[in-house]
Amino acid sequence: MSQYPTSKPPRRSLLFTPGDSRKKIEKTTILLADTIVLDLEDAVAVNAKDAAREIVCQALNDVDFGHKERLVRLNAPGTPFFSADFPAVASARPDGLVIPKATSPADLAQIADALTAVERDHGWPEGEIRLLALIETAAGIMNLREIAQATSRLAALIFGAEDFCADIGAVRSAPGWEVLYARSAVVTAAAAAHLQAIDTVFVHPRDLDGLKQESKFARDLGFSGKIAIHPNQIPTINEVFSPSAAEIAAAQRLLKMTRPLHD
Repeated sequence: MSQYPTSKPPRRSLLFTPGDSRKKIEKTTILLADTIVLDLEDAVAVNAKDAAREIVCQALNDVDFGHKERLVRLNAPGTPFFSADFPAVASARPDGLVIPKATSPADLAQIADALTAVERDHGWPEGEIRLLALIETAAGIMNLREIAQATSRLAALIFGAEDFCADIGAVRSAPGWEVLYARSAVVTAAAAAHLQAIDTVFVHPRDLDGLKQESKFARDLGFSGKIAIHPNQIPTINEVFSPSAAEIAAAQRLLKMTRPLHD
């Protein structure tokens, strides 16, 4: 296990990596991402799902990820793959599960109950396997309040702009006006429920200037981190979502001002 069974990792950068490649999974151990997401969904072809599930479970058991948080994105509830993904992955004891196409608080509550049963069966501390809900549909946006309150296992809401636009029939643009409402809704729901909000992927891995600009915009909206799909995106994301020296100094001054006189 990582060092984060009960604490709150920073989650500035969440690197998604294909679950069907042991080589790519092992490469993530030397990268600077806060969180590694072993992907069983979009990054894996249908005919490779079974092999990917086995590779991911083996990696969770014998790859040393150091202090990185280890998450697995399952296939969506209601798909034929989810029923095979869940028992295998949960028994391999990841730090958390990313649930794609999250639209129903009932689904999250049911998954949380199933995790409790797994933890009890293995004698693990209850509640240590966290859930992160990927919001990427119109229904997910409309049900945000209920989703955010579905279970105490929920640690973060992640916004997925590409699938969201496909769902509502919008066209992705550089300014991103078509997803501004949904982005803001995710941040607001997360803040109200005391959850982290993670911003969508930037799909141009070589455009680091564009990534920095979009990351700053997301940070200013209230997001605390961002998805990465390529290793070269990690340093930029980490830089943007880390407090600056000036912000740290301001926080230290505030602490001194509010410290009781007898300290």
